[in-house]
Order: sequence, then structure tokens, then C-alpha cells
Amino acid sequence: MSKKEQHSFSSVLSINPYKDDYVKGIAGALNTVASPTYSKEQYVISYLNTKSFINSNIALSKNIPEDDLYDAIYNKAYDELGLDQAVMYQIEYIETFNRLDEDNRNFHVFIIDPIVIDDVFKTAIEKVKYIDYITPSPLLLKALYAKEIIEDSGVHCFIYFQENDTFITIYNDKGFVYTKSINYSFVQMHERFCELYGEMVEYEDFIRFLSFEDLKTTDSPYKTFVIKLYKEIFANINDILTYVKRALDIDKIDSIYIDTQLPSLTKIDEMAEVELGIKSSSFNFNYGYLSGEAKHIDHLHALMHLYASLTEAERYSCNFTIYHRPPKFTQRESGRAIIFSIAALLVAFLYPASFWTLTYAQSLQYKLLEEEYRNVHIMKVTREATINSKEAEKKRVAALVEHEKQEYIDKKNTLIKIHEVKVNYPMKADLLQILTKDFNAYDVNLETAFYSEVEKSEKSEASKDFKFGLVSASDKKMTDLIKYLTKTYGGKFHFSINEISFNSEEKLYFGELKVSLL
Repeated sequence: MSKKEQHSFSSVLSINPYKDDYVKGIAGALNTVASPTYSKEQYVISYLNTKSFINSNIALSKNIPEDDLYDAIYNKAYDELGLDQAVMYQIEYIETFNRLDEDNRNFHVFIIDPIVIDDVFKTAIEKVKYIDYITPSPLLLKALYAKEIIEDSGVHCFIYFQENDTFITIYNDKGFVYTKSINYSFVQMHERFCELYGEMVEYEDFIRFLSFEDLKTTDSPYKTFVIKLYKEIFANINDILTYVKRALDIDKIDSIYIDTQLPSLTKIDEMAEVELGIKSSSFNFNYGYLSGEAKHIDHLHALMHLYASLTEAERYSCNFTIYHRPPKFTQRESGRAIIFSIAALLVAFLYPASFWTLTYAQSLQYKLLEEEYRNVHIMKVTREATINSKEAEKKRVAALVEHEKQEYIDKKNTLIKIHEVKVNYPMKADLLQILTKDFNAYDVNLETAFYSEVEKSEKSEASKDFKFGLVSASDKKMTDLIKYLTKTYGGKFHFSINEISFNSEEKLYFGELKVSLL
């Protein structure tokens, strides 16, 4: 918060809207709050999970004036990302540096449907009435650099596991460059663990194991399958880091910071360092706060309190809140209405009572109708936006299904071809070896050999034929060979020879033997 805000508020309240838990910070001590209440003296901060919003990079010409910058980003986001024109998305952005594109200004945009914000914060806002700051969770990590808790300037990867989201975030030279939500929240990890384990395990038992069992020392039957799960997760993370290094022209990841929302005896950072081959640490930073309770406090709560202490210049300007602090009484619409009403009443008393009563009744009726219209209009717009969003999702899923069907057909055809090669090639080699041995036994030489396949029809198999050019000094040996082959292999192959010719100059007999596979 700004210096003015630092002096205005006596406490900071952080909110995890996905678990409906709250942490209050007063004088450097953090304590969980079971039932927070509205207070003008507290600064309220919260965050949005990475999977709650769309994020992407947008490049704009450096010639665009600052006054037109937001409109340019807004329009380009709709065009490039194919956003639904019927939905009024809330878009925030931060400027990033791209050394590969020095001709343009580059921005990382965060996009969310306001309906999502309403849904996520509907419980919290009933209790605290307003929220001063709502920011994407990956941007909270900026406070670690602003407060010099992390002093190194390399490429750092942050991985944080939560109940309903797990994100990977990259900072380069103390600046945000990339974030992605991966499908390994605790809920999704539990589902995958049950698949590996082969039977359903209660979610609470799974969470209890992750929190209070050390994979190095436990003899629980869950151990092997949890290790398999972590190896699968780290393989997925490794693929993402490989892509990020290539896409952002990063030579290497210098450090990984990895942790979970849960208290954990297992050193996940040690596992990450072994699996990924990158120096890894936990989130046990020196935040500068003391916990007033023995209860474990989520690292994101500590980061939110740290972020709230930053100045406007130190923060990323990316605030998604729609629950603004009430303005002064005279600046509110309701305050102005009350003042206007009082003035109107004073004037009205100068007129006859009957005229005053009629005017008041008409005014009241107008306000009631106006309020009813406003509510109906909001309901109409919200339902239209929801329908458009679901239709877009339906089209996207249909396209994905069609793509998967085509991939299945392509892979099936490839496997059929591989099977044919594996079956036919050894068969051809065996046949050549057998027949060559018989040729030699009858003193008949092989001059040429050809193989062909001719498709007959869709319902019948292809005709597979060998043609051998035979040479012999005796036509009898050649005919004896054909009789032997017909007698020996008559059930497998059909042998035929149209003509045996004699070359008087070479004094040799020539013939073309056709072998058809039955």
C-alpha cells in the first residue's frame, strides 16, 4: 500500500476466498480470524488463483500514446485470444521486457470474467463488505524481491501446491515473465493417487498422509504410490520448464522454490532437486512476521501481508477488485440523495400539504420502478453472459473431441501399417531363404526376383506375388524343380511358369516362375 495508506490503517486482513479463511496482521504478528467483520480501520487484500483467469502476452507498437494504451490492449486481447464479444471481460496488464522484440512494447495481460469474481468472493464480501486489492497469486511473489528477501537476480521458478490450484511461476531478473496452472491441486492429486493405488481412499486420509508422514521414514502402504505421483508431477513440471526455456530464450533455471499450502514433513524441495536437477528450496522465507498461534499459516497469506506493505511503485499495478471502499458520505450517491431529499423536504413544506404529498408519492413510485428495472437488467445481462460463455465452451469441447478422434484414427492406421511390415517382411525373407535353398538343390540359378501386391476389392485381401527369373543348363532340372515345389508347398503357394526358353549362344534355359501366396 502507499505511504498514505500505511498510516491510515491499523491492521491488514488477508483472504483466501477459495477456503474462506482469513488472517489478520497487527504490529508484525499474524493470526487466523474465524469470523472477520467490517472495519474502516483495516486494509483488505486477496488473490485470484491462476486457473481463474486467462493470461497471455501481447505486443504493441511503441508509437501508441499512453492515453490509448488500455484501449489498444483491450481490443488486441479480444482479437488475438478469440474472446467472446458478448462478455465484458475485466482486463489488467503489466509491462514486461522482451529482448527478442525491441521494436514493440510487450505486456502480460490477465483476463477474467466478472461473474467469476462475484462467484469466488460472494462469501467473503458478505462479511467484510469491501476488498481493497485483488491480484493474481503469482504477482504476490514480487514482494520477495521488493523486500530483498530474495536478493539473487537469476531465473527463479516458484511452484506452489494448493487445495484447488497449483501454479508454476517464472521470475527473471526479479521481474515476472510467465505463469501456468497445472492439473495437480490437492483435489486432483487425490483423484490420481486413487487411480494409482487401485481403490478409493478418503480425501481427509490422503491430506493427513501428505501433512504428517515423512516419505523417507514412513512404512505406510501409501508411500510407494505417493512417490509415483510425485515423480509424475515432476515429469510434467520438467516438460513445462523445457518449453518455457525455449519460448523465452532462457539458458537455464537457476533456482526452484517449491512448497505446499499444507504443513509437510516430507522435504518436497529435496525431491524436486533430485528429479529436476535444479537447486531447490522451500517457501520458508523470512517474511518478518510472527505467528501469534501454533497453527500453520498458508504462505500465500504471508505473501499477501508482505505485498500490502509495498508502495505503489514497488507493486505490480494489477488490481481486479470490484468491491471498493465506500467513499465519503457527501461523495456517495446515497448521501447526495439524502441531502437532496432533505433540501426538497424543506422546500416542499412551503407548498400546500396536498401538493407535497402527491409529489412525494410520485417520487417514491419512480424510485421503486427504477430499482426494479435495474435489478431485472442486471439479471438479464448476467444470464446472457453465462449462456454465451457456455456456448463457447461447448464449441471448444466439440472441436477438441473431433481433434482427438482424428488423432485416434491416425494412430490406428500407423499401427496397422507397422503390423503389416512386421508380419510381411519376415514372411518374405523366410520364403526367399526356403526357395533359394531348393533352387540350389536342383542346380537352378536365380537371376532376378520381384515382389508385388495388387488390391482386388475392399472385401478381399490383396494379391501377393513373387516372380523369379530362373537359369539352368538343363530344362529337365527346371521342370523337376517346379514339380517338387508344387508337391511340397502346394497348400501354401501356387506355382506357375508360362515358358522355358533356350539361349543357343549361352546354351542355357531361361524361365520366369510365378509364386502366388494363398
